[in-house]
Order: sequence, then C-alpha cells, then structure tokens
Amino acid sequence: MKALIAAVSLCLLASTCHGAGVRLFDIPADANGPALHAAVWTPCAEQPEPIEVGTTLLQGTKNCPVAGDHLPLVVISHGHGGSRLGHHDLAEKLADSGFIVAAISHPGDTSSDMSRASEPSEFVERPMDIKRLIDYMLDASPEASKINARDIGFFGFSRGGYTGLVLAGGVPDFQHADIPCPDELPVCKTIREGKLPPQHWIRDPRIKTFVLADPLDAFPTATTVQDINAPIQLWASEYGGDGVLPETTPALSKLLPRTTEYHLVAGAGHFAFLAPCAPKQAARLPRLCVDEGGFDRVAFHARLNEAVLQFFRTQLR
Repeated sequence: MKALIAAVSLCLLASTCHGAGVRLFDIPADANGPALHAAVWTPCAEQPEPIEVGTTLLQGTKNCPVAGDHLPLVVISHGHGGSRLGHHDLAEKLADSGFIVAAISHPGDTSSDMSRASEPSEFVERPMDIKRLIDYMLDASPEASKINARDIGFFGFSRGGYTGLVLAGGVPDFQHADIPCPDELPVCKTIREGKLPPQHWIRDPRIKTFVLADPLDAFPTATTVQDINAPIQLWASEYGGDGVLPETTPALSKLLPRTTEYHLVAGAGHFAFLAPCAPKQAARLPRLCVDEGGFDRVAFHARLNEAVLQFFRTQLR
C-alpha cells in the first residue's frame, strides 16, 4: 500500500502516468562480451501499476503484449555507475507514445558492479554493449517482429552520451580532452602517460538519431567528430558534475558538424537528468536524488521527456 501511494503521488506531481509494458531479462554472453542485464518497455493497452525493483519504482505492466506494429526502437545507455533503470520515466513516456525502448546495465560500470569502471576497456566496450543490445532486439527478442529496423534512436547520459557519440562516428581523444581525471585511477594514469593502445571504435549506422544529456566529452576538436552526421538533440546542465565540466557540452555543440538542437538547463546539476527518485531511493542515494538550489526535477522531467519524445517523433517514422 505504501508503494502504491508513493507511485500515485509521483505520477500526480509529474502530471503524467504512463501505461507501458515492462520486461526485465538478460542478454546471453557471447564472443563480444558478458551477459547484459536489460529492460524493455513497450506500448501496452493495460492500465499501469507500481512495480518495485530494488529501491526503484516503475510504472507499467509486467510482460504486457505489445500494442502495435512497425514500431520505432530507442536504446538507452546510462552514465558512470548507473543502471538499466536510471531513465525509466523517459522509457515509460516513450513506450506510452508508441515506441519500444530497451536499456542495459553496462558490465563493470553499474550501481551493483563497479569492477571495471576505471579501466580503459570500459570506454571501448560500451559501444559494443549497445550494438549487442540492438542485435538482440532485432534478431532474438520477443519484440523483434514488432520493430521497424529502419527507425532506431539512442538516448545516452554522461558516459552514455559519450557512448552515443562513438556510435555516431566520433573518435575519442582522451589525452587532449578536458575531463577531470585523478592519477590514482588506472585509466587516468594510462592516459597521462600516453599509453592507451590504438582502439577500434564501434560505429552503428543503424542508429538514425541521438539524444545526448551531459555527455562525457572526450571529443575536444572538430576532427574527433567530423564523421558524425546524424541529427542530435544535445542537453547540458548549467553546473555539470561527475567528470562533466559546465563548459564542455556547450563547446561540443559548436563542434558537431551539422545543426544540433541544443538545450542548456538553467539551475541543473549533472544528476538532474536521472529519473526523479522514489522515497526509498532518495533516502538511500541523496547525492543522486536531491538537487541543490531548489531545482524541481519532477517539473524538469515533464519538459525533458516531452521534448525528447517530440524530437524522436520528428526524426523517426
């Protein structure tokens, strides 16, 4: 009953309650990487109900039959130490509006497993994780027959935004990027010493359009983004945080080689892009859940999610 009351209160505050099918599952390990913890949200004709997953409170219906055909797909990449559920409110909004949405937890850089978060390999493997997610959704998932494979979008936050830029054709230059990086982290020491080995960066042309929120900016020059041609909606917080400096996203917006829809969010810190927290989550993770200066995350997400929805509607069929 307490969970139900909290869910209804959160919906009323956000002025939206979404009806989305929800499925939590694992993508099997293969030659390209370990198993991926994943979530899918789909259009659903049934009424939503609160679903507790740990301290996260979702709104939806478990394993609801997919309503519709030839639906666009949006994939989501979380930030440093995040999870597949970090942007569930956006996923619910998109699914309620006719999209299939899929998200993963990047192995070794999640809230439950930070074992590889400071290793260079994490930055190389993130784009491959998303490629594997798209492969699964199009070829092996129960939703595969409902997806229009020509209409795929991407949403990424922080390191997830970095992941999107690589998938779009960007080539990172960590050695010259303006990223706070202490030497005690293995990846930082490797970068400072110029010992990063040559990498093969995974690009995925199946993704037609990108929404990036406060991306970790390892792309300091026009050369690093010269092969990016997809439409981009770019969001920046005023104050940044967690390795994202306030000045880097505005600078990135000027380097991207085609017109980008750019939004600067006044009064926002980096974590304002995470979904508004349920009470249990806020009590456990105040650093991620409580915004400074009276910033209204619930009201902001009502605007953010609507703007992202309209962008994807414009760019995808």
